[in-house]
Amino acid sequence: MQKQTSFPGQPFASKIADEQRLRPIKIRQRLLSLISKRLGVTAISFFTSFVYPVGIEDGDADMIEDVLQHTKINNQLCLIINSPGGDALAAERIVHICQTYSKNGFIVIVPRRAKSAATMIALGAKKIYMCETSELGPIDTQVMHIDEDGKTHQFAAYSIVKAYDDLMTKAESTSGKADPYLLQLQRFDAAE
Repeated sequence: MQKQTSFPGQPFASKIADEQRLRPIKIRQRLLSLISKRLGVTAISFFTSFVYPVGIEDGDADMIEDVLQHTKINNQLCLIINSPGGDALAAERIVHICQTYSKNGFIVIVPRRAKSAATMIALGAKKIYMCETSELGPIDTQVMHIDEDGKTHQFAAYSIVKAYDDLMTKAESTSGKADPYLLQLQRFDAAE
């Protein structure tokens, strides 16, 4: 039986690949440590994707609570958040969890964007730190609609209600020519 030899340079290449994979983790750990020391807080981060359809959901609240159960919180909790938002009830749970685990109220750092439900989390904090380019977003209920091609579209619930109210006002104030407005009103889904 012949001893299998490794590809020349393979152990070195594997070591470099492993270091490259670990580098972002080590950088994040070092940054969290620096933030914790500078602000005198215990910092944790919570990021969701702006690229893939991932939103804040109930499981995220469970995950954050699990992290906090296994984290020694010195003085105050700092949540670093970057997210396009998600479920409002999950955001409410995350605020409650962060407030429960931080004796002096929690603080939030928004390095880039905290939109929708992520804005709600930020607003639940005692203090919000942002840089010049950080963004908070609107807190508006969104209605999802799937068109005939299977594409998903989101609309602000406020704009749907406003459009309905405008059509209804026009239909009521029109003398004898309400049919065009009534046809448009029929397109609204009462459940939405």
